[in-house]
Amino acid sequence: MQSKGFNSKVSNMVFRTRISSLLISMFAIFASFYVAGRLWQDAQTRVYLIKELDRVTGLGQSAISVDDTLKIIACREQHKKLSALEMDLAAAGREGFTSKRSSDTNEAVAKRRPLVVIGVLTRFGRKNNRDAIRKAWMGSGATLKKMEKEKGIISRFVIGRSADRGDNLDRSIDDENRQTNDFMILDQVEAPGELPKKAKMFFALAADRWDADFYAKVNDDVYVNIDALGATLTSHLNKPRVYIGCMKSGQVFSEPSHKWYEPDWWKFGDKKSYFRHASGEMYVISGALAKFISINRNLLRTYAHDDVSAGSWFLGLDVKHVDEGKFCCSSWSTGAICSGV
Repeated sequence: MQSKGFNSKVSNMVFRTRISSLLISMFAIFASFYVAGRLWQDAQTRVYLIKELDRVTGLGQSAISVDDTLKIIACREQHKKLSALEMDLAAAGREGFTSKRSSDTNEAVAKRRPLVVIGVLTRFGRKNNRDAIRKAWMGSGATLKKMEKEKGIISRFVIGRSADRGDNLDRSIDDENRQTNDFMILDQVEAPGELPKKAKMFFALAADRWDADFYAKVNDDVYVNIDALGATLTSHLNKPRVYIGCMKSGQVFSEPSHKWYEPDWWKFGDKKSYFRHASGEMYVISGALAKFISINRNLLRTYAHDDVSAGSWFLGLDVKHVDEGKFCCSSWSTGAICSGV
């Protein structure tokens, strides 16, 4: 009995050993296949890299890095996929399928990007000025829409709200806007001391609402030559961050009794003159700068005057300042863009 039990235990041990050996052998085979496959792939990649490096160096160029070569490989794979997709698209077109994108092309052209958005900063009690501007260059109703569609020039009067919300001042602006539909009404108090904040808010909200190439600030006592403005701005389309205007420095006044008193007069260099900035009657900034103002509206500080404030926002940026004499609105001359009245 003991002999049979012993033999049975031996047989079981031998069987288990054979199974273990078989499993180990199978694992070793799979591992060998995996390692061999990886080595083959690595070898293929190395061969390609060596050929690519030889080709580049053979042309007299400096050797490219392995990382750059791997990028070349990835780009070629993407190119193959793109070519395959283009072939599929061409085949689908031959079978009568059309692209929704192509059907929308005419609409995209009709809704072209605006060239410039003009904000005419106005105040309560200045309806006569606004009517004069509508008759002189801005237009109203169908004329205003035609300027937007054909010239890509959008113009709006910019005004805030009365300190006593809903009073006669607010109601008069609302009534006028219902008739003309040419206002941008800001959610801030309309007051002379708030003009710099008003200009900042205009640029921010205009950039949020319209994706234009340029944004212009104009006073409501300035007449604008629309054709000259469009021609001048078109010549600056290749400048991504441009600030155009009648550039000046201007005197800093430290006396509180002075009309142009600057509370922060001590911050300006020799305390006698401002840094270079565009005159406030009219100036233009590119779309990128308007978006910068929109994003940082809560961080950009203002000074006593809107033109100085605007100039300060661009001091630390890589901005092209363009001193354009046509933007000097003190008098009207041939080719001028604006004229003060």
